[in-house]
Amino acid sequence: MSTGAPEAKTTATGSAGGSNAQNANKGLEKCKSPLGTLAIYEDKSEPWYQQLRNDYRLPSTIPVIRLLAQQSNCFVIVERGKAMKQMMAERELMKSGELRGSSNFRKGQMVAADYTMTPSITFSPNNTGGVGGAIGALFGSVVGGVAGSIKTSDASTVLTLVDNRTGVQLAVAEGSARNTDFNLLGGIGLSTTVGVGAYTKTPQGKVIVAAFTDSMNNIIKAVKAYKAQHVKGGLGNGGNLSVDGPDNTGLLQSYEGVIVKRVYDKPSGLWKYKIITKDKKQSFDFTSKKKIMYKYDLIKFNLVDGKVDPDSLKLLERRYYQKYWQ
Repeated sequence: MSTGAPEAKTTATGSAGGSNAQNANKGLEKCKSPLGTLAIYEDKSEPWYQQLRNDYRLPSTIPVIRLLAQQSNCFVIVERGKAMKQMMAERELMKSGELRGSSNFRKGQMVAADYTMTPSITFSPNNTGGVGGAIGALFGSVVGGVAGSIKTSDASTVLTLVDNRTGVQLAVAEGSARNTDFNLLGGIGLSTTVGVGAYTKTPQGKVIVAAFTDSMNNIIKAVKAYKAQHVKGGLGNGGNLSVDGPDNTGLLQSYEGVIVKRVYDKPSGLWKYKIITKDKKQSFDFTSKKKIMYKYDLIKFNLVDGKVDPDSLKLLERRYYQKYWQ
């Protein structure tokens, strides 16, 4: 029995204590300082997870991802898994009065998770590398049969990073790894007296860890070069893609502005309005059957096909005209 045996290691190796990492994979990407706190969520209802546990008899991927993430110093890991139950149990003990008064358990101490990282795996079953037939054609059936037992195991993994406050996906990265199995159990050569030993196959788990290491490197590269996406009019305000329908019939744009004119036109039965954008660079005239009570107030409004949508008006600040424009 030996500890720290090189042949037992995977690409996720060593340890992490706070911002310090020991014996980490030298190829792991690093950050100079953390980008935020991170929770890791594994969807156990996904088919890949069922295959991981049932077919390969492998445990959760979360410990591996936690190790890689902390060693990278890009994220501070927060507990949202099984240990969360024990954390809450300690708080219940405090409430019950069973813990010492100096235990220092109180509300407002837990740290929020800024981001959530979600793993997934795409498995590729063992398959022959396709070299047996070619070698057999050149050197005979014995050699070809042995070469045909050369197999590969592939694993492709994906890590997705989501901002917990907005629900926006910040980054996603794929990673992959391959293991070649030289399962040479037969004879090779022109005579049947020559034998070749077998090479031990690397476990499927090591391939998966290697793929996650690749994914982690790729997602760290992505977040280090992160540039926020901007949608004209603001995120979640309808978007800029045209959808044919009664509620959104064209290109939608969002602005802030002040209604400076409101006049009722009796012959038409409509209210006539003029709105000037907050930067005073544009003005729009529109009509509505309703009397809008936002005159001289700062409002947010949408344009659909270049026309003001009266139903989109939202109050931002009362008496804006009197405060800032007079």
